[in-house]
Amino acid sequence: MPSARSILAPSILLLAVGFSALLGIVAMTFWLGERSQAVFQEVIAARDARTATVELRSALVSAETSQRGYLLTGNQIYLAPLATSRARISDELEKVASAFAAEARLQPALARLRAIVREKLEETDRTIALKREGQDEEAAAIVRTNRGKALTDEANVFLTGMIRSVDARLIAAVADQTRIADLLRQATLAGFALIVAVVGLVAWIVVRYTRALQAANREVLAFNETLEQRVRDRTADLARANDEIQRFAYIVTHDLRAPLVNIMGFTGEVESGIASLRKAMDDAAAGRGDAASTLEARAALDADLPEAIGFIRSSTRKMDGLISAILKLSREGRRRLRPEPILLKESVEAALAALRHQLEEADGEATVTIAGDGIVSDRMALDQVLGNLLDNAVKYRVRGRPLRIAVTVAPLDDGHVEIAIADNGRGIAEGDHERVFEPFRRAGIIDTPGEGIGLTHVRTIVRNLGGDIALTSAMDVGTTFRIVLPRRLDVAEGPAA
Repeated sequence: MPSARSILAPSILLLAVGFSALLGIVAMTFWLGERSQAVFQEVIAARDARTATVELRSALVSAETSQRGYLLTGNQIYLAPLATSRARISDELEKVASAFAAEARLQPALARLRAIVREKLEETDRTIALKREGQDEEAAAIVRTNRGKALTDEANVFLTGMIRSVDARLIAAVADQTRIADLLRQATLAGFALIVAVVGLVAWIVVRYTRALQAANREVLAFNETLEQRVRDRTADLARANDEIQRFAYIVTHDLRAPLVNIMGFTGEVESGIASLRKAMDDAAAGRGDAASTLEARAALDADLPEAIGFIRSSTRKMDGLISAILKLSREGRRRLRPEPILLKESVEAALAALRHQLEEADGEATVTIAGDGIVSDRMALDQVLGNLLDNAVKYRVRGRPLRIAVTVAPLDDGHVEIAIADNGRGIAEGDHERVFEPFRRAGIIDTPGEGIGLTHVRTIVRNLGGDIALTSAMDVGTTFRIVLPRRLDVAEGPAA
C-alpha cells in the first residue's frame, strides 16, 4: 500500500493548481459580470432614448394631424388631441435632450430641433387662431407657404437620424453582450475542464490508497457489526441463564427439602417405634411384661413402622426422580451438537409415526403443512423437541373429544424457520404460560405421571440450537407451541462436550 507521504505531496500540488484555476474563474466571472452590467445599462439608456425619440415624432405627427383636420373642417373635435400632443411634445423633447446630453456632437442638432418644434407649434397656434376668427383665407395662406411642412420634414430628419444613432448603439451593445457571454462561457468551460482534470488526477492518486483502506474498513465494520450483535446475544443469553439458574436453584432447594423433611419426620417415628419394641422386649425378659406394653409394641410393629418406612421410601423415590431429572438436564447441556441437513417433513412425520397408536386411541388426526423444508441442525435434539411436544399434545387431550394436531413449518425473513404445533387439548391458563417452562412445575389438573421437566428440557434443547420457544393457549380450546430455529446452526453456538 502506498505511503501517506507519497499521496499527500502530489495531491496538495494538484489541489493548489485547481484552487488557482478556481480563483481565475471567479475573477474572470466577476470582471465579465461587471462589464455585462455596464453594457446592460447602455442598452437601457439607448432603449429609453429611442423610445423618447419615437414618442416625440409621434406627438409631432399627432399635433399636425389635429391642425389639418380643424383647418379643413372647422370641427372642434379635431382640437381635442392637440393639448395632449403639446404636453407629450414638451415631455418627450426633454427626455430626448436628457438621453443625448452626454453626446457633444449632437448638441447643435438638439438645439435646432428645439427651435423647429417651437416654430412649428407657433405656426400651428397661429393658423388655428385665424380659423377660429373666421379668417380662413389668411390661415390657408400660411399653410400654402409650406413652412409648416418644411419644419415637420426637418424635424423628422433629425429624429430619424437620432433613432438610427440609437439603433447603432443598441446593435453595438448587443454585440458586446454576445462577446461577453462567449468569453464567460469559454472561461467557464476551460476552468471546468482544468478542475475536472485536477480532480481526476487527485482521485487517481488517492484511489489506490483508499481502496486498501476501504477494504480494511469494510472488514472492521463487518466484524464490529457481528461483534456487537454477538455481544448483545451473549449478554441476553447470560442474563436469561442467570435468571434460570436462580429459579432452578430455588426450585431444586424447595422440592428437595420437602422429601428430606418427610424423611426426618418419619425417622423420628421409626425411632419411637424401635424404642417401644425395645421396652416391650426388656419387660418381657425381666418378667415385667403387661398387656398394654405388648399392644403398644404390636401397634408400632404392625402399623407405625411400616407406615414410616413407606413414607421414607416414597420420599427417597421422589428425591431420586428429582436428581435424575437434574442430571438429564445437565447431560443435555453438555452434549456436543452435530449439525446436518434435515428435511423437517421427514422429522415431523417420523415423530407422528411414533405416536400412531396413541393417536388412534384418541381418535386423533394430524395435519402437516410444510414451506421451506430444509434446515441444518442437530437431528437428535430436534427429534427430542418434536417428540416431547407431540407427546404432550396426546397426553393432555380432552377426554371424549377427537384429538386434532396441526404442524406448520414456515420460513422467516431473518434466516430462521418457525415450527408451530397446535392442538385442541385442555389448554393452559394465561398465568401459567411461562411457569410451565420452569423445572418441576406443572399446570392444570395433575392426572398424568411426570416430574415436570418436559417443557424445561424442550426449551433447553431449543436454546442450545440457537432458537427459542413460546406458546399461546386458551383453556378448553387448545395450545400452540411456536419454535423458532436458525436455518443453519452455527456449531460454535453449541455447547462443548
